[in-house]
Amino acid sequence: MRLRFLTAMYAGAAALAVLAGSASAAETIYYPSLVYRSGPYAPNGIPFANGVADYVAMINARDGGVGGVKIEFEECETGYATDRGVECYERLKGKGAKGAIAFSPLSTGITFALTEKVAVDKIPLQTMGYGRSESADGRVFTWNFPLLGTYWSAADILIQHVNKIAGGLQGKKITLVYHDSPYGKEPIPVLQEHAQRYGYTFEAIPVTHPGVEQKAAWLKIRQTRPDFVFLWGWGVMNSTAIKEAVAVGYPRERMYGVWWAAAEPDVRPAGDDAKGYQGLALHPAGADYPVHKDILKYVYDAGKGAGKREEVGEVLYNRGMIDAMLKLEAVRNAQKIFNVKVPTGEQVREGYERLELTAQRIKELGFEGLITPIKVSCRDHEGSRKARIHQWDGKKWVFVSDWIEANNEYLRPKVEAAAMAYAKEKGITPRTCN
Repeated sequence: MRLRFLTAMYAGAAALAVLAGSASAAETIYYPSLVYRSGPYAPNGIPFANGVADYVAMINARDGGVGGVKIEFEECETGYATDRGVECYERLKGKGAKGAIAFSPLSTGITFALTEKVAVDKIPLQTMGYGRSESADGRVFTWNFPLLGTYWSAADILIQHVNKIAGGLQGKKITLVYHDSPYGKEPIPVLQEHAQRYGYTFEAIPVTHPGVEQKAAWLKIRQTRPDFVFLWGWGVMNSTAIKEAVAVGYPRERMYGVWWAAAEPDVRPAGDDAKGYQGLALHPAGADYPVHKDILKYVYDAGKGAGKREEVGEVLYNRGMIDAMLKLEAVRNAQKIFNVKVPTGEQVREGYERLELTAQRIKELGFEGLITPIKVSCRDHEGSRKARIHQWDGKKWVFVSDWIEANNEYLRPKVEAAAMAYAKEKGITPRTCN
């Protein structure tokens, strides 16, 4: 009798534990994170991944999750490879109580591969500062959100800046050294069109993955002596480019990287030779913002940081942190719109499309000074298109320009034309966005 009683009691306790676990799983928000902590792009991928992981951990520890709902966080290693990125997506998209809330592939190649898949699976694709530039048109690209800036915006901002400092670009030469991938090719149409508008000569030189062999490219630059070199690289390609520029005597002060080629891992390997190098900045570096104080308090002081404490606040760390914040704000919107605790990917898409971060909301989130206001709509999935220029002084990044806004009067017709061409090719009926 006693044995039977104890057996029944333990069985009941086990059943309650299973039920409690099921209830707990049903009330968590599933957040997949595609990362590359290994391979040739790891030096740049790791700080971004740490920024994402630490921000999510802080929200769980400080707030108990989003809207009081804990976040279930899981990383998947892509190695920056498109096929592995697609594998991660397929494996993670259906996990959690209601599936993945959104994906951030951190790769334009993976973005191209997933664009049609997310439309079928009804999961948002957040591509902050990268991806398909024409996906800014939400009438066609319902599920893509290239928040804060596309590569067409980036190219336009760079041209505005060098045009200003040069007193005009008529008769000048600009060379683009780019990663030979969908990412690196994105700015070329805008730079070619601007060459006609501003009167400069344009040349584009591809660099093969992963970018460690660039001697031929820089020997060509030594011969042509362009007035400016734009660098559209990633990972080891960026620091290699700076070293090769030194070898051929090209001034770093006339080199400008896109915002994925203007972080600490891009300049530190070149040592003092990197001084003077410049690049686009979507946001500042530094850990002196309220959000960093909370991350240090709730995550690092608890011994749960994803990386080294002293690396909190680096450029790519902050970008990962901002990426996570925007995603969770879309989730928070979805919770309010649909009055649910755990929104589906389809509901989170609505949260993105009504995302509006005012200066007040940015301050409440602890990001004041890190980003400018953003407002997303059915037509505009970019939401904001501003950047500054910062310059490496040998130890830190220093801003040398105010915020520069991309010329949307020029870019928007280009975005719409490309989006409509895509819609025609894929048989998509664009939304009216009334």
